[in-house]
Amino acid sequence: MNEKCLFVGFDDRFDSRMKRLFYFLTAAVLLGVFSHSTAAATGKPNFVIIFADDQGYGDLGCFGSTKIRTPNIDRIAKEGRRFTSFMVASPVCTPSRAALLTGCYPKRVGLHQHVLFPSSTKGLNPDEHTIADHLKGQGYATACFGKWHLGHHPETLPRQNGFDVYLGIPYSNDMNHPDNKGKPRVPSDDLWRDQESAVKLWNTPLIENEKIVELPVDQRTVTRRYTDRAVQFIESNKDRPFFLYLPHSMPHIPLYVPADAYDPNPQNAYTCVIEHIDTEVGRVMDTIRKLGLAENTYVIYTSDNGPWLQFKNHGGSAGPLRDGKGTTFEGGQRVPCVMWGPGRIPAGTECKELMGTIDLLPTIAALTGVPLPKSRKIDGLDASRLLLAEKPEPVRREFVHYTSQGAIEGLRQGDWKLLVKQKNRGRGKGKGKASGEVSAPEVLLFDLKNDLGEQANLATKRPEIVAKLRKRMTELDAEITANARAPWTK
Repeated sequence: MNEKCLFVGFDDRFDSRMKRLFYFLTAAVLLGVFSHSTAAATGKPNFVIIFADDQGYGDLGCFGSTKIRTPNIDRIAKEGRRFTSFMVASPVCTPSRAALLTGCYPKRVGLHQHVLFPSSTKGLNPDEHTIADHLKGQGYATACFGKWHLGHHPETLPRQNGFDVYLGIPYSNDMNHPDNKGKPRVPSDDLWRDQESAVKLWNTPLIENEKIVELPVDQRTVTRRYTDRAVQFIESNKDRPFFLYLPHSMPHIPLYVPADAYDPNPQNAYTCVIEHIDTEVGRVMDTIRKLGLAENTYVIYTSDNGPWLQFKNHGGSAGPLRDGKGTTFEGGQRVPCVMWGPGRIPAGTECKELMGTIDLLPTIAALTGVPLPKSRKIDGLDASRLLLAEKPEPVRREFVHYTSQGAIEGLRQGDWKLLVKQKNRGRGKGKGKASGEVSAPEVLLFDLKNDLGEQANLATKRPEIVAKLRKRMTELDAEITANARAPWTK
């Protein structure tokens, strides 16, 4: 490039450093335009991940619910594929979300020890390579609208982890800014009956990019507002590839819906919330179809963990599975999942093969044709053939189970699942154990093919399977522990 052409009219005294800066900025602009146009021209697929909070395996019509009506999500299943052995890497929020975005077991990225609170001083390390990072590097527009829960400090929010824009709550909707103090102690039924007053009892912030824009957030309308922004984002980026991450704050308690979706009977609270989410999912899907993007868009709908059963009519159902949120039983970590991609994912089909949220990053990378960086080890596998093949063959042979506190507790291999549950420590006199002494663990072995509800413990009948799985579980955990990376800390 001719320097005189670039600097016509500039004084000879123009600083050479400024010239270098000019070159740099010009190259950056040209590179951005090239990346954008190239990604669009190559027809790279769009990706939409809709992530519910605490929705159980049995809470969709397409997964057997007879009470909750979910026609829009059911249509995704009818036009796409149901995944009936789809796992999350933790039975609670923060570690589960870390695994989804990074393709790692939470322990590998240092976010395995339960959830983050407003007083927490750590978060997802921006050095990690997220789905958003990977797609943004290919010229994708990226957005997150919803619950983040991977750190509320500016250094850990979505725009530091690959997203162009963010609107949402930084942690769970039952947490209070700034120190989590002053939370109400009101029965859930009473909160539901008086939504007008209840919505002001929680001091949960709404953040846009890195700034609090509403305190407290009006949780009655937030699901719809996330969707409003999602629709706007799709419309604004219809001519370029995009990644939309839509992690809803609901149905995590406390439950809220707008007036037009409200039934004052608290027995119907959870149903109202799921049906409202389904309506909003329908708006996203209608936008994709209306804009002619269906043939080039993948949509994934799933949940971060199982249902919060202790809240009864304010919590969901695990269907045929045992237990729920907070446990390593299937009800805590096996979640409903449907995937849609007209012309690519066979319509009206079911995949029974083992897959998890940790596989989404490498699977998306494979679908775009751009490999992941080799500098960062992950635990996810390319499961694209589980999406695309008429008759999918197994990809993942094993899956590690960590507790909500990040302790190793189990391993699944094929249809066999081992859980080694440490019992509570003794508390001295009257408890049969000296203070601090650990009781022998409870060893559970299930054949999930014939016992999905995990009722028949086969540990004593199949000790060789127990020994094999226990050894492998220990090996896998040792490798992850030895190669774990630090989270961001304040």
